Amino acid sequence: MVKLIHTLADHGDDVNCCAFSSSLLATCSLDKTVRLYSLSGFTELPHSPLKFHTYAVHCCCFSPSGHILASCSTDGTTVLWNTQNGQTLAVLEQPGGSPVRVCRFSPDSTCLVSGAADGTVVLWNAQSYKLHRCGSVKDGSLVACAFSPSGDLFVTGSSCGDLTVWDDKMKCLHSEKAHDLGITCCDFSSQPVSDGEQSLQFFRLATCGQDCQIRIWGVPLSHILGFELKYKSTLSGHCAPVLACAFSHNGRLLVSGSVDKSVIVYDINTENILHTLTQHTSVLLLATGSMDKTVNIWHFDPDTLCQARSTEDHLKPFTEDWSEDDVSAWLCAQELKDLAGVFKLNNIDGKELLNLTKESLADDLKIESLGLRSKVLRKIEELRTKVKTLSSEIPDEFVCPITRELMQDPVIASDGYSYEKEAMENWISKKKRTSPMTNLVLSSAVLIPNRTLKMAIDRWLEMHKK
Repeated sequence: MVKLIHTLADHGDDVNCCAFSSSLLATCSLDKTVRLYSLSGFTELPHSPLKFHTYAVHCCCFSPSGHILASCSTDGTTVLWNTQNGQTLAVLEQPGGSPVRVCRFSPDSTCLVSGAADGTVVLWNAQSYKLHRCGSVKDGSLVACAFSPSGDLFVTGSSCGDLTVWDDKMKCLHSEKAHDLGITCCDFSSQPVSDGEQSLQFFRLATCGQDCQIRIWGVPLSHILGFELKYKSTLSGHCAPVLACAFSHNGRLLVSGSVDKSVIVYDINTENILHTLTQHTSVLLLATGSMDKTVNIWHFDPDTLCQARSTEDHLKPFTEDWSEDDVSAWLCAQELKDLAGVFKLNNIDGKELLNLTKESLADDLKIESLGLRSKVLRKIEELRTKVKTLSSEIPDEFVCPITRELMQDPVIASDGYSYEKEAMENWISKKKRTSPMTNLVLSSAVLIPNRTLKMAIDRWLEMHKK
């Protein structure tokens, strides 16, 4: 089941966009304001609403860290805000002063893209707040934009229906008519998938438009032999223009919202419709803004998770990395769905799961049945064995020299070695600026994302899922 858990009714006009960080919800409106809410109780922050724009605010987005919020407006500006105190960090003026319709941060927070009604697209330096590069499309307004998860390219969509792919130097790699009556939104899945026929890996890209359709495209991870955008499929379900689409954080679900007043949740692997929400909608938390001036917050319970992620193939290989929702999905796959609610209520994530004992199952989780406790323990022991086996097989180059764990966000330091980003940032901030490997002074504190290593790790993890 999907449950409506909260409705926000603070805006004085149509809500144009909703955006999540790890702890905040941002909404923007035709009423010229941006509002910030805590995800804990959905209370509005003391420094909200954020006021600067002189006309309607069309789009808002968080930086990956969640510390900066960008908002763009008909007034021709994109404003950067400090989410902790609401202060204005920068006002970026679109060349020509054209209304700005969309803005997006790059995955590494170094760049921000803004697209305008006159077809101009600007790549801003998000650290210096300076214009880095500028381009334009031939026809129509730019109304949609999304960065690939690897950050080496981004796509824009126009009101004329053109989908354009740009590299990080603003070179146009590809352009084609994607939707006859105009594109309204686009989004990348965060997880790469494999092409069964040629064993090529690609990211899914979803686009939606005024033609009432959602289309799925394949964007290859490697562009060594040239760039190629592949059409994959069309999702049906809406009977009116589709205004927005977004993938869930794990890439398994796709959500779309339409003028037909419905929100549809798709299983992207099977392309089946899992849910249709008709009260007007984000995923696990799903937020939807409407022309009725309200924002609805929805929650997916464990049964929904079991429908969308019903097999262990969808889970991360390392149990220690599982979230509480991953544990719920695993319980469903083991035919232990009735325990999902109990485990979630007690905040059992992957690490807690591996540490459970027969005593904690009985005393803390209150599982009275001896047979049920025994079954759970057998399944947990299988996971422990799998973890030990998998850990012993990790290639040395995938292990962070500081944490001695598999890297999730590898970066290259000035000593030439790769480290887990968070670990290296802590090392530099707490110690002298020396290399963990050589003990020599680092020539620079700049850390560069190691995208090649990241993709190699992801491929290795994909191979070891089963």
